[in-house]
Amino acid sequence: MRDKVRDVQEVLERIRPALERHHGDLKVLDIKDDKVFLQFEGACNDCPIMDASIKDVVVMTIKGNLPWVQDVQIVQPKYSII
Repeated sequence: MRDKVRDVQEVLERIRPALERHHGDLKVLDIKDDKVFLQFEGACNDCPIMDASIKDVVVMTIKGNLPWVQDVQIVQPKYSII
């Protein structure tokens, strides 16, 4: 499991500079079987462009570099009002 997380992190390092320029980032939440669960953070979390173009780039980059990945899910954060 750690090796898979490390592999995904290494691929995300290629995408991360573009996200950071817009005050955002990506976090690996979990890997189950061959499915990767990610979450956008920072400004990327609420950005409307995340719905299509950036998500597609993330998915294609991970799947294109890690043949064992069958699916990439972008998980929406859960907000709580206290």
